Amino acid sequence: MSNTQCITIAAALLIDNQDNILLVRKRGSVFFMQPGGKIDQDETPEEALIRELKEELQLVVTKEELIPMGCFQDVAANEAHHQLTAYMYRIHRKSFAPIPAAEIEEAVWLSQEECQHVILAPLTEYQLLPLAWPSE
Repeated sequence: MSNTQCITIAAALLIDNQDNILLVRKRGSVFFMQPGGKIDQDETPEEALIRELKEELQLVVTKEELIPMGCFQDVAANEAHHQLTAYMYRIHRKSFAPIPAAEIEEAVWLSQEECQHVILAPLTEYQLLPLAWPSE
């Protein structure tokens, strides 16, 4: 029997007008990933994402801005022996002004080319970036 545990989160693929995506790195981690976080027991995924974006990046988003992308599963980047289930939403705006807060050490806007030069979380690298920048 496996000791794998599941973490359920809500996260966002934030895209600006130059088709850059916003990735964050938590304090003490080497992995860049989509902003978001764990869903509290009394929250919907949308409510959790709106709360997490405010807490971690000082971004105010509305439920109407959240475009559902689906539910994804992968290996958790920062927690050994954990499976990640992520309710993903796309948010596209002309501009965002994230201010890292809480456990976020760094927030960066990256192009498709620049993403090749950072360490990415598995879900980000293998499932979400191909959706952000589909090959021709």
